[in-house]
Amino acid sequence: MKRILLSIAVVFGTCVFAQEKKSDSTKTKNIEGVTITKQVFKKQSDRFVYDVAASPVAKGNTTFDLLKQTPLLSSTDDKTLKIVGKNNVIIYINGRKSNMDAESLTQFLKNTPAENIQKIEVITVPGSEFQAEASDGIINIVLKKKMSDGLNGNMRFSNTQSKYNASQASFSANYRKDKLGISANLSGGENIQAQTYTLKNSSDGSSNESVGDVDDPNKNIGGYLNIDYQLNDNSNLALSWNTWANRSYDSRVSLFNTIINANEPTKYTWSKNKEDARTYNNSLNLNYELKTDSLGSKLNVNAAYLNYKRFQFTDNFTYQSDINRNLGAKSIEMFQETPQIINNFSGMVDYIQKFKNDLTISVGGNYNKTKTDNDTKSDTYFLIPVKEPKLAPNHFIYDENIYGFYVTAEKKFSDKFSGKIGTRYEITSSLGTSDNPPTEALKSIERNYNNFLPYLSLNYAINDKNNISYSFSSRMKRPNFWQINPVRNKLTDNNYTQNNPFVKASSTYNQELTYMFKNSYFVVLNHTYIKDVITQVPLQGYPEYPNGDVGKNLELRYISTNFGDKQEMSAMIGIQKSFFKQYWTTNFSIGAQHNINNGSLDTDPTTGDRFKNKRGEYVTYINDVKSTSILIQTNNTIRLDKAKTWFLGVNFFYIDKQQIELGMLRNLSSLDLSIKKNWNDWTFALNVNDVLRTNIVEIDDKQASGNYNYVHQNQYPRSISVSLTYNFGNQKLKKVRDIEGASDSIKSRTK
Repeated sequence: MKRILLSIAVVFGTCVFAQEKKSDSTKTKNIEGVTITKQVFKKQSDRFVYDVAASPVAKGNTTFDLLKQTPLLSSTDDKTLKIVGKNNVIIYINGRKSNMDAESLTQFLKNTPAENIQKIEVITVPGSEFQAEASDGIINIVLKKKMSDGLNGNMRFSNTQSKYNASQASFSANYRKDKLGISANLSGGENIQAQTYTLKNSSDGSSNESVGDVDDPNKNIGGYLNIDYQLNDNSNLALSWNTWANRSYDSRVSLFNTIINANEPTKYTWSKNKEDARTYNNSLNLNYELKTDSLGSKLNVNAAYLNYKRFQFTDNFTYQSDINRNLGAKSIEMFQETPQIINNFSGMVDYIQKFKNDLTISVGGNYNKTKTDNDTKSDTYFLIPVKEPKLAPNHFIYDENIYGFYVTAEKKFSDKFSGKIGTRYEITSSLGTSDNPPTEALKSIERNYNNFLPYLSLNYAINDKNNISYSFSSRMKRPNFWQINPVRNKLTDNNYTQNNPFVKASSTYNQELTYMFKNSYFVVLNHTYIKDVITQVPLQGYPEYPNGDVGKNLELRYISTNFGDKQEMSAMIGIQKSFFKQYWTTNFSIGAQHNINNGSLDTDPTTGDRFKNKRGEYVTYINDVKSTSILIQTNNTIRLDKAKTWFLGVNFFYIDKQQIELGMLRNLSSLDLSIKKNWNDWTFALNVNDVLRTNIVEIDDKQASGNYNYVHQNQYPRSISVSLTYNFGNQKLKKVRDIEGASDSIKSRTK
């Protein structure tokens, strides 16, 4: 069910360009009349660091809530996180990339207390040593670890009421004894993700309209275990295990369809879909670190294994109906099984050599071997009128090997000027095979390509108050594994998504210029050029099949494919500052983004079908629209008492309409309120999201050919939640080693 509507829901992940949530750059503590100021937000050579260990913002919040309030980060849908000017983010935990798929990772972050976090690092333009893809930025979450022997931790319970009720609970603990450190988390919850849709498409007097609801029940459980052992003064051994399981049974889609074909009576049907799905995600990473000298030179060796399993069973039924929406006889039955099993083995070796003249040379390499197994079945039975059933089993296996090598040089030329230059060379070979493909071209698909990916970063501290930096990077974006599995996911009889094994990697070139003043005022300019954009394109019309036959019904297919080129340019200015002796912290930003789209598609690449209008003319979907949109955002934390125990939060964002791949996305906004009480080791919090109920997606697209497409999506973002957090043990901390995982380039592609 989630994948069926991805092409619609994905707009949340593509519409946000620069919602920067800023937190105060300093925090103050009074001790016997002496004011000590600690820098909380600072710019390092290639990243922004947000030290949240003792911040009152962290208390009582989840990790996801904390990330939304981190400088340069944002979320409009309460599901996906964005970095200014970036399409996607990669989540690292203690320097290791998370192995979880997107849905599991979101639930994990929402169930992990923010009290577990030491600091958050935001890397807007990752260097050559990172296995990031496309314009992805990196969020590295550094967890707390005890400094003295003993145990500490926390427990958190929360309940949320939107259209349906949801509950979450988590338990986290940190233990240290001599050279051994252990941190662990267990969390879980249940919810029903509700959505209401209105889908319209039309062409030459013919139209389809579908209106109805999607209810997706979920039960989740998972956590992590990190074990770090100091072998001696120069070497450490660490083992990390992440696990997450999701059960989504009895997920329902209920859509009433109005189908109008020119010169024919209007037809009414019901689409009733039921899905049972469960997902398991497990990963292990073994790390060895050896310090080779007193300057900080070190060797890092990682080995990792990732196992992802998703089992999905869907029953799609079509019923006859009338204008009064009465449920009539069943006309079509479709039964689908779409499992996916992913196994990944990976290794990575990095060596960092530091010299006395402030020069650092880094070299390394990685290898990823991935196999995805998709043994799908799709059986369709036509009851009214009776026709021969259509049975479409297909076993699609995809093997991929990636070799990567990099070298970087980082030099501090003076106290004011530093730079970093590097390059990455990647070799990719892949083979996809199908035993029963719909066309012969899908039987075996081989892809081989090599890429040089340069990187440059310059940082200049004009003085102790002014800093300016520039970064350039080039990256490849490979398709997610589900996108290349050649199956159709049906929404209605004439509306479905089509995956595409012919999708090739896209190329992305990023430039970013950042200026900061007193770590409180900032300007961020960003330019991204994407070649062979990977997206889902809405093709509609009357399909003409390769044998020359033309379909009788107007169809809309959301097809995964490469879709031309795209440029994104953004400018953001803002302030983060506290007033009235830290009683009021306000973060305000305003910016603009200019999108230039240049893509067209006239043929379904998986079948060779072309689309015609009612007049028999071929139809091409074209998106060459340029758009400029405005963003305004403010986040405010108000301390209500001198003892720093009561806090009020007032947050608001507004995004102007802008052109995306599916059409023109209308403006979005949300007002969120919160109040929090800290009492000894307890924290009570109350949050109200989307108070004005204005965070609802609407997209419309009108083509020069006359084709029209409209999407209205309400995910019921208005909600009220209460939470209770208890911290136990002493809170003395030790800096956690950053450990980059070996399977970094693979994990996000399971989402």
